[in-house]
Amino acid sequence: MKRQALVLFAHGARDPRWAAPFERLQQLLQAQLPDRLVALAFLELMTPRLPDLVDRLMEQGCDDVTVVPIFLGQGGHVLRDLPLITEQLRQRHPRLTLRVAAAAGEDAAVLNAIAKYCVDVLPGPAD
Repeated sequence: MKRQALVLFAHGARDPRWAAPFERLQQLLQAQLPDRLVALAFLELMTPRLPDLVDRLMEQGCDDVTVVPIFLGQGGHVLRDLPLITEQLRQRHPRLTLRVAAAAGEDAAVLNAIAKYCVDVLPGPAD
């Protein structure tokens, strides 16, 4: 049986505080998926970078990885950079099963959750 991992893939930033919501998301998901490894990787400016994380996962016997880009849209990083990285990973690890989801913000449920948040922060008629 393959050992599975869910990798949250985010851009990265110079300020380490930027990663806090992504770390909370990783922790929430790990609690919901105790039989899978849930990890966080970055494109740049922070570690671990996606190739380094996947290398580590393979060393730990995890050969089935789903990558979820935690981006609002399918911009250049998701459309150009991520496919290059995943192709290099597939070549480096031929027995790796690697799936890549669409950017999280492309999902209707995610957009609806953000829309609800925006509505909820509006002041009420009495405010």
